[in-house]
Amino acid sequence: MKNRMKRDGHIHTPFCPHGTKDTLEAYANEAIRLGREEITFTEHFPLPNKVTTKTFARECSLLHEEVPLYLEAITDLKRKFEGKLKINKGFEVDYVESFEDEITKYLNQYGEEIEDAILSVHFVRYEGKYYAIDYLPDFEALLNRLDNLEAVYDLYFRTILKSIESDLGPFKPKRIGHPSLIRIFNRKYPIKYDDKGLFDEIVSKIIEGGYEIDFNVAGLRKVDCKETYPSGRLLELIMQYNIKCVGGSDSHEVAQMALLSK
Repeated sequence: MKNRMKRDGHIHTPFCPHGTKDTLEAYANEAIRLGREEITFTEHFPLPNKVTTKTFARECSLLHEEVPLYLEAITDLKRKFEGKLKINKGFEVDYVESFEDEITKYLNQYGEEIEDAILSVHFVRYEGKYYAIDYLPDFEALLNRLDNLEAVYDLYFRTILKSIESDLGPFKPKRIGHPSLIRIFNRKYPIKYDDKGLFDEIVSKIIEGGYEIDFNVAGLRKVDCKETYPSGRLLELIMQYNIKCVGGSDSHEVAQMALLSK
């Protein structure tokens, strides 16, 4: 985490359907004001088909037809800020269990242009249905199905493990996004979760695969979280084994970028 203030590796854009219309230039100028030397725009990669409803999917990520426009806009921005700020073209790619082939197909399509990327888990699968764990109605629906908060956490962290172990081809992201996102509602649904065996396995696979961690401060601004992702025992293990962390503001508006400095 030592370089997180000079680099912000997780920033969204006006292309994000659940973000703001703050311009790319505004993000870049704010990065310079904050003393950043490098940033990565990590817009949400298109979700695989049939993970969720078309309406909800539209709120979560880019559409496939928007990807070339997004990449072109970042390319133009790189030219404007050349010599002032290192800007990377990137994505936040969702790992969705059983859709590995489709994810790989589209990573291969755009991979040559991707300079930096994050692999995140937002959706978990239970009995053939997918639940967005950072969307309270889905979180509560899954909790009702499993009837056990610990089981919800188990499912999430086992999905994190599957994402690390997955074969998504040569353009698979090498940074694991906000790996304790399940804690987003921890104040509403408190639990002291510490599956040492599972955490040890996750950390072992991260080391084995040479992955980085997205040290993400977005949870600090969530009313029911107030933690970084990762946090707790998982963060302790990551620090113990000196796994590389890249700071991420996970900004969806320019004003959120400064939180990474605090």
